[in-house]
Amino acid sequence: MSGRQISALIVLLASQFMMAADFSVLNVALPRVGDDLGFTSGNLQWITTTFALCAAGCTLVFGRLGDVIGRRRIFIGGMVLLCVASVIGGLAESPSLLLLARTLQGLATAAVTPAALALLTTTFSDPALRTRALGLNGVMMSLGFTVGAVLGGVLTDLLSWRWAFFINIPVAVAAIVIVPIVVNESRSGSSQKLDVPGAALITAGLFAVIYGVTTGAESGFSGIALLALAAGLGLLGVFSIVESRSADALVPVQILKKRTVAVSNVAALFIFGGETALIFFTGLYVQNVLGLSPLAAGLTLLGIGLGQIVGGFIGPRVLTKVAPRTALGASLALQGLLMAPMVWTGTDSIALIPLLATQFVNGIFSMLAMLSFMVIATSSVTDDLQGMATGMATQSQQVGIAVGIPLMSAIFTAVAGADALGVEQLDGIRVAVGIDAVLLVVVGVAAWLALRIRASSIGTEPSPATA
Repeated sequence: MSGRQISALIVLLASQFMMAADFSVLNVALPRVGDDLGFTSGNLQWITTTFALCAAGCTLVFGRLGDVIGRRRIFIGGMVLLCVASVIGGLAESPSLLLLARTLQGLATAAVTPAALALLTTTFSDPALRTRALGLNGVMMSLGFTVGAVLGGVLTDLLSWRWAFFINIPVAVAAIVIVPIVVNESRSGSSQKLDVPGAALITAGLFAVIYGVTTGAESGFSGIALLALAAGLGLLGVFSIVESRSADALVPVQILKKRTVAVSNVAALFIFGGETALIFFTGLYVQNVLGLSPLAAGLTLLGIGLGQIVGGFIGPRVLTKVAPRTALGASLALQGLLMAPMVWTGTDSIALIPLLATQFVNGIFSMLAMLSFMVIATSSVTDDLQGMATGMATQSQQVGIAVGIPLMSAIFTAVAGADALGVEQLDGIRVAVGIDAVLLVVVGVAAWLALRIRASSIGTEPSPATA
């Protein structure tokens, strides 16, 4: 690995850490933000939902746009947008300004994350180095998500929640200055143009579906939620028809027909959605059932974060010995199995000891599943389509994160009731996490079988270093 590659790796990984932290940094500060700016309790969740909607709805479009006009250009543009969003959010004096800042942060995440991934995969073209780079990328994103929750609590207690925005600015400025020096521009070698109708359809469709899911999980699946879901699914159906007839398709039909791409991206919905829901319910359990502080909840989540760090470091070595399709199925199933101990937790804080231990191991396997998915998704396409591939992969992550908590929360509410407090929430937590665990085990086995059938049908066994 050359000095230039090391420099590129450091700055791109730092940016991924920051973008992941942005998703969770305000979570523990939401009550304080609501008090300071006058959010009603019913509107408070839009601080998180607005970010998730934009991040999930626009990622694929920005990824493909990077293929067309340049991934480095999209990356730097996203960082500039993040600086603007951070200034607005840090200085906001009203709910509307804060939601504008979170909207811009979501768009910045949608631009920066796939661009950084595509720059990583094109900078490290050697399969072994690419797998190591993707492993470190997974570590930084998981660490960012976990540390973001802890950092949010620390900043809110010691300074102000506004510093959760301001802290982005120096990192973003450094990336804007350094990336043009150490990272070469990267774009598709073809003369394709951006598929504007496809981009509009998939963005609007995903916005509507995610809005329908989040609104339905909060208020019940009726009225506006069902209308949004129906409209979103209809728009995504039209998108598939338009793409099959477009010469410059946002997602080429031959890519959609690749079983490795389809299966790995479906698995990603559950990897990220399931793990995000586990993190959410762990925080709920520690604070509401055990009665501990938000900072204690954040520190508890370090078990998952540390496990994911370990998984990120050992993952590339594992994938030199085990085919990614096998690692994906097995890791996803084990990720689910290691959620099961939370089903038997009680009201005594001594339960945190086995919970921390099992969640640490869960973090290892969740990271192995994430890395396996990313290797399969990016190694199945050529360098010309890396922006699209990483955009699709990132979009699967973001959609999973956006809908995982609302869907599992709907199950929690159905069991515990909307007005449950304290230990009354325990049964709802147990059932929601239990269903989450079962889904991950089933999807893990199904993914392994689907990819095994694909490998058998072409008469080859994929080498461990490739998909």
